[in-house]
Amino acid sequence: MAQFNLANPIHFLALGFGSGLAPKAPGTFGTLAAIPLLFLANFLSTVNYGLLIIIMAVAGIYICGKAAQDAGVHDHGAIVWDEIVGLMITLFMFPLTWQTIFMGFLLFRFFDILKPWPISYLDKNCTGGFGIMIDDIAAGIFAWLGMYFIFMY
Repeated sequence: MAQFNLANPIHFLALGFGSGLAPKAPGTFGTLAAIPLLFLANFLSTVNYGLLIIIMAVAGIYICGKAAQDAGVHDHGAIVWDEIVGLMITLFMFPLTWQTIFMGFLLFRFFDILKPWPISYLDKNCTGGFGIMIDDIAAGIFAWLGMYFIFMY
């Protein structure tokens, strides 16, 4: 069993502020942990929100990679920073309403869990912190496209 320490800032972030320690469906709880961050990011301009996503994604490569290394398990289920970034991508430039949050959550979880190609390719062929992050970034992009077609047409 992997050992995480929530007092360690890297582990705290990688575990989605502790949400990844949920005994069942940690990825779902990690995705839910992104919702308060979405409301905070909603106060940012579009450019600053986009920069925040880039910073979170790049930092996530280190955060997730270090937490996985410390745990001795690549992409341990409790590491959910990638889900947080994925939902942030999914809802980029959409107004935050219960409808957009609900649909964004469903779409992101759909793509994150089922991993259609090319997400599955990225998941299987990329390693380290980059590998942990890239499939969720791709899932977030696919979910964003779904959001676009649902809410913009």
